[in-house]
Amino acid sequence: MLLESNLILLLTCGLLQQDAGFVDLFDGKTLNGWVYVGQGKNQYFAKDGLLVCPVGETGNLLTEKEYSNFILRFEFRMEEGGNNGVAIRSPLEKDLHLKGIEIQILDDQAPRYRSVLKATQYHGSLYGVFPARRGFLRKTGAWNEQTILADHGKIHVVLNGETILDEDVNTVHDPQVLAEHPGVKRPLGHLGFLGHLSHLEFRNIRIKKLP
Repeated sequence: MLLESNLILLLTCGLLQQDAGFVDLFDGKTLNGWVYVGQGKNQYFAKDGLLVCPVGETGNLLTEKEYSNFILRFEFRMEEGGNNGVAIRSPLEKDLHLKGIEIQILDDQAPRYRSVLKATQYHGSLYGVFPARRGFLRKTGAWNEQTILADHGKIHVVLNGETILDEDVNTVHDPQVLAEHPGVKRPLGHLGFLGHLSHLEFRNIRIKKLP
């Protein structure tokens, strides 16, 4: 296992993207390897190398495989007010922000969200549990690069080269938080994207398993 300081340096510099240990989760053409969880018909689709979550989609698109410890890298772009999430270590169920772990994806600077968000609802936050540092999203419509490290209890998020979250779920002891988010300490589960009525596009979705 890499020493923590070296791992954070590699994450921040983006050097792990060329590491041979990374594999593609999305082939750019199909949804092979993914499972839809939601009401009604799946609206996610692949086009021109992009994984697209269209306006109106509220379902979740999750990997068929389960993952425990890993480094996940991807790029995303969104419309004004875009809202989504990254599920990690989650079951194949709805309400994954409660039953698993959700890393928030949100255009938190949109006028509609000003003055209504809690600290743990801004982009990059471990939803409802840990707040992320703010101010590193690129302009709406531009591509953002994000890395999520899940290493046992540690959850580390890098956005556009900046560390915005560095927490350990094993430090969560508040009974209310644990009651509201019973899946926060799940050791294994699926990962994927959580539709929330907004158009978002994803590409270059890659993962590297850790011991």
